[in-house]
Amino acid sequence: MTRLQGTALRVTIFIGESDGWHHKPLYTEIVHRAHRAGLAGASVFRGIEGFGASSLIHTTRLLSLSEDLPVAIVIVDSEDKIRAFLPQLDELVAEGLVILDDCEVIRYAGREKAK
Repeated sequence: MTRLQGTALRVTIFIGESDGWHHKPLYTEIVHRAHRAGLAGASVFRGIEGFGASSLIHTTRLLSLSEDLPVAIVIVDSEDKIRAFLPQLDELVAEGLVILDDCEVIRYAGREKAK
């Protein structure tokens, strides 16, 4: 099991739920690439309201604007691993926001795999 503790880097990718990559959701492609890259983990969070560079507000409150809700993908790992993964994000994210934050990992533990 990978140990991750102490200083780390968090990358957060903000995209639209309808953004795609080769006929599948872009967030799925990002998560699968992060997994293949051996990163510690990735989570996708669906927003209920938001706006970005286009200034168009997307919300669950209006049916016509609920088709492209904001999505955030959060990945945390060592700085070296995250920085090595950034070129893949450059390839994938044509519209959106990618940010990096220093963070401190207090606990990183997975479930035991069933035998």
